[in-house]
Amino acid sequence: MREIQFREALREAMSEEMRRDERIFLMGEEVAEYNGAYKVSQGMLDEFGPQRVIDTPIAELGFAGIGVGAAMNGLRPIIEFMTFNFSLVAIDQIINGAAKIMSMSGGQYSAPVVFRGPTGNAGMLSSQHSQNFENWYANTAGLKVVVASNPYNAKGLLKSAIRDDDPVIFMESELMYGDKGEVPEEEYLIPIGKAEVVKQGTDVTLVSFGKMMKVALQAAAEAEKNGIAAEVIDLMSVRPIDYATVVNSVKKTNRLVIVEEAWPLAAISTEVTFHVQRHAFDYLDAPIHRVNSMDVPLPYAPTLIEAVLPNVKRTLQAIQAVTYK
Repeated sequence: MREIQFREALREAMSEEMRRDERIFLMGEEVAEYNGAYKVSQGMLDEFGPQRVIDTPIAELGFAGIGVGAAMNGLRPIIEFMTFNFSLVAIDQIINGAAKIMSMSGGQYSAPVVFRGPTGNAGMLSSQHSQNFENWYANTAGLKVVVASNPYNAKGLLKSAIRDDDPVIFMESELMYGDKGEVPEEEYLIPIGKAEVVKQGTDVTLVSFGKMMKVALQAAAEAEKNGIAAEVIDLMSVRPIDYATVVNSVKKTNRLVIVEEAWPLAAISTEVTFHVQRHAFDYLDAPIHRVNSMDVPLPYAPTLIEAVLPNVKRTLQAIQAVTYK
Protein backbone atom coordinates (compact mmCIF):
# COMPACT_ATOMS: atom_id res chain seq x y z
CA MET A 1 0.00 0.00 0.00
CA ARG A 2 1.23 3.53 -0.77
CA GLU A 3 2.40 5.89 1.97
CA ILE A 4 1.29 9.53 1.96
CA GLN A 5 1.56 12.44 4.36
CA PHE A 6 -1.16 13.44 6.80
CA ARG A 7 -1.71 16.69 4.85
CA GLU A 8 -2.05 14.72 1.61
CA ALA A 9 -4.66 12.43 3.18
CA LEU A 10 -6.72 15.46 4.20
CA ARG A 11 -6.33 16.97 0.73
CA GLU A 12 -7.45 13.75 -0.94
CA ALA A 13 -10.49 13.54 1.34
CA MET A 14 -11.59 17.09 0.53
CA SER A 15 -10.84 16.82 -3.20
CA GLU A 16 -12.62 13.49 -3.61
CA GLU A 17 -15.69 14.80 -1.82
CA MET A 18 -15.68 18.04 -3.83
CA ARG A 19 -15.57 16.04 -7.06
CA ARG A 20 -18.45 13.93 -5.81
CA ASP A 21 -20.66 16.79 -4.63
CA GLU A 22 -20.58 20.27 -6.17
CA ARG A 23 -22.25 21.76 -3.08
CA ILE A 24 -19.00 21.36 -1.10
CA PHE A 25 -16.55 24.25 -0.90
CA LEU A 26 -13.47 25.16 1.16
CA MET A 27 -13.12 28.55 2.83
CA GLY A 28 -10.47 30.02 5.12
CA GLU A 29 -7.32 32.07 5.46
CA GLU A 30 -4.68 31.31 2.80
CA VAL A 31 -6.44 28.15 1.57
CA ALA A 32 -6.39 29.24 -2.10
CA GLU A 33 -3.57 31.38 -3.50
CA TYR A 34 -1.07 30.29 -0.84
CA ASN A 35 -2.13 26.60 -1.10
CA GLY A 36 -2.94 26.51 2.61
CA ALA A 37 -0.93 27.68 5.61
CA TYR A 38 0.31 24.09 6.01
CA LYS A 39 -0.10 23.16 2.33
CA VAL A 40 -3.14 20.97 3.06
CA SER A 41 -5.10 22.52 0.18
CA GLN A 42 -2.18 22.60 -2.29
CA GLY A 43 -3.44 22.50 -5.88
CA MET A 44 -7.11 22.66 -4.97
CA LEU A 45 -7.58 26.21 -6.29
CA ASP A 46 -6.25 25.08 -9.68
CA GLU A 47 -8.71 22.20 -9.83
CA PHE A 48 -11.84 23.72 -8.33
CA GLY A 49 -11.45 27.45 -8.95
CA PRO A 50 -12.02 30.51 -6.73
CA GLN A 51 -15.76 29.86 -6.38
CA ARG A 52 -15.08 26.68 -4.38
CA VAL A 53 -11.67 27.33 -2.80
CA ILE A 54 -12.07 30.74 -1.19
CA ASP A 55 -9.49 32.92 0.53
CA THR A 56 -10.85 35.03 3.38
CA PRO A 57 -9.68 38.03 5.37
CA ILE A 58 -8.40 37.45 8.91
CA ALA A 59 -11.98 37.48 10.17
CA GLU A 60 -12.96 34.12 11.67
CA LEU A 61 -16.26 35.36 13.04
CA GLY A 62 -17.26 36.52 9.57
CA PHE A 63 -16.30 33.52 7.46
CA ALA A 64 -17.53 31.01 10.08
CA GLY A 65 -20.88 32.79 9.97
CA ILE A 66 -20.90 32.67 6.17
CA GLY A 67 -20.26 28.93 6.42
CA VAL A 68 -23.15 28.36 8.82
CA GLY A 69 -25.51 30.40 6.63
CA ALA A 70 -24.39 28.58 3.51
CA ALA A 71 -24.95 25.22 5.20
CA MET A 72 -28.45 26.25 6.26
CA ASN A 73 -29.21 27.07 2.62
CA GLY A 74 -28.16 23.76 1.09
CA LEU A 75 -24.39 23.97 0.65
CA ARG A 76 -21.82 21.87 2.52
CA PRO A 77 -18.91 24.11 3.57
CA ILE A 78 -15.52 23.13 4.92
CA ILE A 79 -14.30 26.03 7.07
CA GLU A 80 -10.58 25.96 7.85
CA PHE A 81 -9.18 27.70 10.89
CA MET A 82 -5.44 28.30 10.67
CA THR A 83 -5.47 27.06 14.27
CA PHE A 84 -8.36 26.28 16.58
CA ASN A 85 -6.99 28.95 18.89
CA PHE A 86 -8.41 31.40 16.35
CA SER A 87 -11.81 29.69 16.45
CA LEU A 88 -12.43 31.49 19.74
CA VAL A 89 -13.17 34.58 17.65
CA ALA A 90 -15.89 32.56 15.88
CA ILE A 91 -17.14 30.45 18.76
CA ASP A 92 -20.52 32.21 18.88
CA GLN A 93 -21.24 31.15 15.29
CA ILE A 94 -20.24 27.57 16.07
CA ILE A 95 -21.94 27.07 19.43
CA ASN A 96 -24.91 29.44 19.24
CA GLY A 97 -25.35 28.98 15.49
CA ALA A 98 -24.30 25.71 13.91
CA ALA A 99 -24.82 23.52 16.96
CA LYS A 100 -28.30 24.78 17.77
CA ILE A 101 -30.01 25.55 14.48
CA MET A 102 -31.51 22.07 14.02
CA SER A 103 -33.11 22.17 17.46
CA MET A 104 -34.15 25.83 17.38
CA SER A 105 -35.77 25.52 13.96
CA GLY A 106 -37.70 22.40 14.88
CA GLY A 107 -35.82 20.43 12.24
CA GLN A 108 -36.52 22.90 9.43
CA TYR A 109 -32.82 23.76 9.07
CA SER A 110 -29.61 21.83 9.50
CA ALA A 111 -25.98 22.94 9.32
CA PRO A 112 -23.87 20.30 7.54
CA VAL A 113 -20.60 22.20 7.96
CA VAL A 114 -17.11 20.98 8.86
CA PHE A 115 -14.85 23.26 10.91
CA ARG A 116 -11.30 21.91 10.62
CA GLY A 117 -7.75 22.91 11.51
CA PRO A 118 -4.90 22.20 13.95
CA THR A 119 -5.23 21.92 17.70
CA GLY A 120 -2.82 21.78 20.63
CA ASN A 121 0.89 22.33 20.97
CA ALA A 122 2.84 22.93 17.78
CA GLY A 123 6.26 23.75 19.19
CA MET A 124 7.49 27.05 20.52
CA LEU A 125 4.31 29.05 19.88
CA SER A 126 3.58 29.86 23.52
CA SER A 127 0.30 30.15 25.37
CA GLN A 128 -2.11 31.72 22.88
CA HIS A 129 -1.36 29.34 20.01
CA SER A 130 -0.98 26.00 21.80
CA GLN A 131 -4.33 25.22 23.42
CA ASN A 132 -6.62 22.21 23.20
CA PHE A 133 -10.33 22.84 22.73
CA GLU A 134 -11.57 19.32 22.02
CA ASN A 135 -13.30 19.13 25.40
CA TRP A 136 -14.78 22.62 24.99
CA TYR A 137 -16.53 21.72 21.76
CA ALA A 138 -17.37 18.20 22.92
CA ASN A 139 -19.34 19.81 25.75
CA THR A 140 -21.74 21.34 23.21
CA ALA A 141 -24.89 19.43 22.29
CA GLY A 142 -25.41 19.46 18.52
CA LEU A 143 -21.73 19.16 17.56
CA LYS A 144 -19.64 16.14 16.66
CA VAL A 145 -15.92 16.31 17.47
CA VAL A 146 -13.27 14.25 15.66
CA VAL A 147 -9.52 14.13 16.38
CA ALA A 148 -7.51 12.09 13.86
CA SER A 149 -4.24 10.39 14.82
CA ASN A 150 -2.73 9.19 11.52
CA PRO A 151 -3.14 9.67 7.75
CA TYR A 152 -5.40 6.64 7.27
CA ASN A 153 -7.84 7.76 9.95
CA ALA A 154 -7.61 11.39 8.84
CA LYS A 155 -8.83 10.62 5.34
CA GLY A 156 -11.60 8.21 6.30
CA LEU A 157 -12.90 10.35 9.14
CA LEU A 158 -12.80 13.60 7.17
CA LYS A 159 -14.80 12.08 4.32
CA SER A 160 -17.40 10.91 6.86
CA ALA A 161 -17.43 14.35 8.49
CA ILE A 162 -18.04 16.08 5.15
CA ARG A 163 -20.96 13.75 4.41
CA ASP A 164 -22.46 14.14 7.89
CA ASP A 165 -25.62 16.19 8.17
CA ASP A 166 -24.56 17.59 11.55
CA PRO A 167 -21.85 20.20 12.18
CA VAL A 168 -18.51 18.51 12.80
CA ILE A 169 -15.41 19.88 14.51
CA PHE A 170 -12.44 18.14 12.85
CA MET A 171 -9.15 18.62 14.70
CA GLU A 172 -5.66 17.92 13.43
CA SER A 173 -2.11 18.74 14.60
CA GLU A 174 0.48 20.98 12.99
CA LEU A 175 3.12 18.55 14.23
CA MET A 176 1.52 15.68 12.29
CA TYR A 177 0.99 17.20 8.84
CA GLY A 178 4.26 15.67 7.61
CA ASP A 179 3.65 12.26 9.19
CA LYS A 180 3.44 9.43 6.67
CA GLY A 181 1.18 6.40 6.79
CA GLU A 182 -0.42 3.77 4.60
CA VAL A 183 -3.58 4.97 2.87
CA PRO A 184 -5.38 2.88 0.24
CA GLU A 185 -6.13 4.42 -3.15
CA GLU A 186 -9.68 3.06 -3.20
CA GLU A 187 -12.43 4.96 -1.40
CA TYR A 188 -13.21 4.18 2.23
CA LEU A 189 -15.03 5.80 5.13
CA ILE A 190 -14.44 5.53 8.87
CA PRO A 191 -17.58 5.97 10.99
CA ILE A 192 -17.67 8.81 13.48
CA GLY A 193 -18.22 7.61 17.04
CA LYS A 194 -16.39 4.27 16.86
CA ALA A 195 -13.09 3.78 18.69
CA GLU A 196 -10.33 1.47 17.48
CA VAL A 197 -8.33 -1.03 19.49
CA VAL A 198 -4.94 -0.49 17.84
CA LYS A 199 -3.01 -2.88 20.10
CA GLN A 200 -4.29 -5.87 22.03
CA GLY A 201 -3.22 -6.35 25.65
CA THR A 202 -4.24 -7.94 28.93
CA ASP A 203 -2.68 -5.94 31.78
CA VAL A 204 -3.89 -2.34 31.37
CA THR A 205 -6.08 -0.33 29.01
CA LEU A 206 -4.38 2.76 27.58
CA VAL A 207 -6.77 5.28 25.99
CA SER A 208 -5.83 8.33 23.92
CA PHE A 209 -6.57 10.22 20.68
CA GLY A 210 -4.92 12.61 18.23
CA LYS A 211 -1.17 13.09 18.38
CA MET A 212 -1.08 11.77 21.95
CA MET A 213 -1.56 8.34 20.38
CA LYS A 214 2.16 8.52 19.61
CA VAL A 215 2.89 8.89 23.32
CA ALA A 216 0.49 6.08 24.21
CA LEU A 217 1.96 3.65 21.69
CA GLN A 218 5.55 4.45 22.67
CA ALA A 219 4.68 3.99 26.34
CA ALA A 220 2.97 0.68 25.55
CA ALA A 221 6.09 -0.51 23.72
CA GLU A 222 8.29 0.47 26.66
CA ALA A 223 5.91 -1.18 29.14
CA GLU A 224 6.09 -4.39 27.15
CA LYS A 225 9.83 -4.52 27.82
CA ASN A 226 8.89 -4.77 31.50
CA GLY A 227 6.39 -7.54 30.89
CA ILE A 228 3.28 -5.31 30.87
CA ALA A 229 0.89 -5.94 27.97
CA ALA A 230 -1.05 -2.72 27.39
CA GLU A 231 -4.19 -2.63 25.27
CA VAL A 232 -4.22 0.68 23.37
CA ILE A 233 -7.43 2.37 22.22
CA ASP A 234 -7.71 5.33 19.85
CA LEU A 235 -11.01 7.13 20.58
CA MET A 236 -10.87 8.97 17.20
CA SER A 237 -14.00 10.94 18.07
CA VAL A 238 -14.64 12.61 21.42
CA ARG A 239 -18.27 13.42 20.70
CA PRO A 240 -19.75 10.91 20.46
CA ILE A 241 -17.41 8.78 22.57
CA ASP A 242 -17.38 5.02 22.08
CA TYR A 243 -17.68 4.17 25.75
CA ALA A 244 -18.50 0.52 25.09
CA THR A 245 -15.11 -0.27 23.57
CA VAL A 246 -13.32 1.29 26.55
CA VAL A 247 -15.53 -0.40 29.14
CA ASN A 248 -15.19 -3.81 27.50
CA SER A 249 -11.41 -3.40 27.42
CA VAL A 250 -11.29 -2.43 31.11
CA LYS A 251 -13.38 -5.48 31.97
CA LYS A 252 -10.58 -7.53 30.41
CA THR A 253 -7.51 -5.67 31.73
CA ASN A 254 -8.96 -4.36 35.03
CA ARG A 255 -6.89 -1.16 34.81
CA LEU A 256 -7.10 2.14 32.93
CA VAL A 257 -4.71 4.97 32.01
CA ILE A 258 -5.86 7.88 29.83
CA VAL A 259 -3.42 10.14 27.96
CA GLU A 260 -4.73 13.53 26.82
CA GLU A 261 -3.00 16.78 25.93
CA ALA A 262 -5.69 19.07 27.36
CA TRP A 263 -5.71 20.52 30.87
CA PRO A 264 -7.13 18.11 33.48
CA LEU A 265 -10.23 19.99 34.64
CA ALA A 266 -13.38 18.90 32.78
CA ALA A 267 -11.28 17.08 30.17
CA ILE A 268 -12.24 14.15 27.95
CA SER A 269 -10.19 11.97 30.31
CA THR A 270 -12.41 13.15 33.17
CA GLU A 271 -15.52 12.09 31.28
CA VAL A 272 -14.12 8.69 30.34
CA THR A 273 -13.00 8.15 33.93
CA PHE A 274 -16.49 8.83 35.25
CA HIS A 275 -18.11 6.54 32.71
CA VAL A 276 -15.75 3.65 33.41
CA GLN A 277 -16.15 3.86 37.18
CA ARG A 278 -19.93 4.03 36.65
CA HIS A 279 -20.13 0.99 34.38
CA ALA A 280 -17.06 -1.10 35.25
CA PHE A 281 -16.29 -0.24 38.87
CA ASP A 282 -16.33 -3.85 40.06
CA TYR A 283 -13.77 -4.78 37.40
CA LEU A 284 -11.17 -2.19 38.44
CA ASP A 285 -8.18 -3.51 40.37
CA ALA A 286 -6.54 -0.08 40.70
CA PRO A 287 -7.59 3.58 40.62
CA ILE A 288 -7.81 5.12 37.16
CA HIS A 289 -4.84 7.32 36.26
CA ARG A 290 -4.86 10.28 33.86
CA VAL A 291 -1.88 11.88 32.11
CA ASN A 292 -2.78 15.43 31.08
CA SER A 293 -0.88 18.64 30.49
CA MET A 294 0.05 20.48 33.65
CA ASP A 295 -2.61 22.99 34.68
CA VAL A 296 -0.74 26.06 33.39
CA PRO A 297 -0.67 28.07 30.13
CA LEU A 298 1.88 26.43 27.85
CA PRO A 299 5.27 28.19 28.13
CA TYR A 300 7.51 29.19 25.24
CA ALA A 301 10.78 27.59 26.34
CA PRO A 302 11.24 24.05 24.93
CA THR A 303 12.43 22.66 28.27
CA LEU A 304 9.28 23.94 29.97
CA ILE A 305 7.08 22.66 27.12
CA GLU A 306 8.55 19.20 27.69
CA ALA A 307 7.82 19.46 31.41
CA VAL A 308 4.20 20.55 30.90
CA LEU A 309 2.99 18.19 28.16
CA PRO A 310 2.15 14.49 28.56
CA ASN A 311 5.12 12.33 27.65
CA VAL A 312 6.24 8.72 27.59
CA LYS A 313 7.95 8.91 30.99
CA ARG A 314 4.84 10.20 32.80
CA THR A 315 2.67 7.68 30.97
CA LEU A 316 4.96 4.81 31.96
CA GLN A 317 4.82 5.97 35.56
CA ALA A 318 1.01 5.88 35.41
CA ILE A 319 1.06 2.39 33.87
CA GLN A 320 3.44 1.16 36.56
CA ALA A 321 1.28 2.75 39.28
CA VAL A 322 -1.86 0.87 38.23
CA THR A 323 -0.10 -2.43 37.53
CA TYR A 324 2.10 -2.22 40.64
CA LYS A 325 5.21 -2.97 38.56
